[in-house]
Amino acid sequence: MIFGINSLYIWTAVIIIGVAVEAFTLDLSAIWFAVGSVAALVAASIGLPLPAQLLIFVLFSAALLILVRPFCRKFLHTKNEPTNADRIIGEPAIVVIEIDNVQETGEIKVFGQLWSARSVDDSVIPKGAAVRVTAIRGVKAIVEKV
Repeated sequence: MIFGINSLYIWTAVIIIGVAVEAFTLDLSAIWFAVGSVAALVAASIGLPLPAQLLIFVLFSAALLILVRPFCRKFLHTKNEPTNADRIIGEPAIVVIEIDNVQETGEIKVFGQLWSARSVDDSVIPKGAAVRVTAIRGVKAIVEKV
């Protein structure tokens, strides 16, 4: 009993929460706690005391997280395909509309495409200046003067 609640219910709730969190994050972190909860649930169902249940939960969860997670991530690793937006990072561009972060104006041309732009250091960059794209925030290219 934990706070007057049968530990079987607590471990069942932890299993459901762990599976739900894993379903939303897909990070292979919470699932190991759900599996540790299954082990603790088995311990509770055979009548082991609460400290033993907690120890089993911690040991199973930690062991799976440390030993199995890296192995699973290696095989389930998804490739990050660069998008067209990622492709412009590090590329040179030309300012076609003066970049002024305070006025929230600025546009560059890179690979023949026009992008809204902001300067990385809040400096004003005049029209016609050469810049390099350092990052993308939302739909804006962040640039630095070359």
